[in-house]
Amino acid sequence: MCSHCIARAPSFDSTLTLAGYVTPVSGMVGALKCSARLDLADMFGRLLATREPLLREADLVLAVPPSHERESVHGFNQSREIAKRYARLAGIALWDGILLRVRHMAPQQSLAREARQRNVRGAFVVTGDVRGQRVVVVDDVMTTDSPLVEIASVLKRARTARVMKRLVARTP
Repeated sequence: MCSHCIARAPSFDSTLTLAGYVTPVSGMVGALKCSARLDLADMFGRLLATREPLLREADLVLAVPPSHERESVHGFNQSREIAKRYARLAGIALWDGILLRVRHMAPQQSLAREARQRNVRGAFVVTGDVRGQRVVVVDDVMTTDSPLVEIASVLKRARTARVMKRLVARTP
């Protein structure tokens, strides 16, 4: 855990990451996103499910929703494609449309930590009843933790019991 996370405990309860966002994983994620290599989503979902220590502790799976702009460019949500396979193999329900991105955010990579946090504030909403649920949130790459922390905070305000993030890769 980084010093920031130690000083301020994040809203999520656990994290599982398959790999660092380095070669060859970065190229594979790029091929999934830009070339619609859905076979890679299948592989990533399968790898997450087989490495999952908390399968019996989850009630539902959510995918990080992309901005409308990004989804229209790719034609699909790569996190949802990974989450579909993960949920199927884990035997956990995938809930679509419960977690929504309600506004576009500036790209996080170029922003300082405080600006990232401001950038994501209010960007996500929960539209259904998730009270008491143990939720797995699936994403392809975590470049900064701000979007996932905001998602976990929104889910906790909606009274989920646990929020567990599952990632294909994380930037160093």
